[in-house]
Amino acid sequence: MEDHAICNLFTVRKSAAEVAAHFCVTLPPTQFNAPEEVYPGYPGMVVREQDGERVLQSMTWGWPVRLKTMKPQSKPKPVNNIADLKKPFWIGAARKPEFRCLIPLTHFAEAEGPKGAKTRTWFSLRDRAVFAWAGLWRDSAEWGPVFSGAMTDCNEAIRPVHDRMPVLLHQDEYGTWLRGSFEDIIGFQDRCFPDDLIVMERTTEAWNKSKPAKVAGALL
Repeated sequence: MEDHAICNLFTVRKSAAEVAAHFCVTLPPTQFNAPEEVYPGYPGMVVREQDGERVLQSMTWGWPVRLKTMKPQSKPKPVNNIADLKKPFWIGAARKPEFRCLIPLTHFAEAEGPKGAKTRTWFSLRDRAVFAWAGLWRDSAEWGPVFSGAMTDCNEAIRPVHDRMPVLLHQDEYGTWLRGSFEDIIGFQDRCFPDDLIVMERTTEAWNKSKPAKVAGALL
């Protein structure tokens, strides 16, 4: 279930006001506690619909889950990636538009290199200052509102680094993800995102650089 390499870091290098403008948010943004770099178990910006209007708010990245192997006193693990929307853990929320969300981001990172010396390789979309990762959200007893992002098979632009990638949406697809049928959103997870839109930037940054704490997300 765990995969320490699958999209455990993304950035939003835009203000809440800029993100709200891109996503046509009509309700005023709530108070934000979302840093520029987002890790599993920490806050990030999320766009969802409420009473037919889009709202931007801060939520914790990762649905809390307790694994069978965990001790009773252990804290829940944040499940930050959705491997398959049809799995029982996700399908109830996926079928209901009110639990779908858009995850704003400007870049997402994958770890690349030998164990113990992995570096950050960043991906963004060509000519797009901000874009959306398709996600689900819910209210949790443990951490309040939480979100997780859907994953899919990689395209050729991502393949040199990883065989999986986030389910990315074009701007004219935002409404379909938020309000479309279950079959519509499964279609997004099944498709291959265009290679020519992906920009890759390899860096010498240590993978764990400036990480606030050792956090390992989980995949379901």
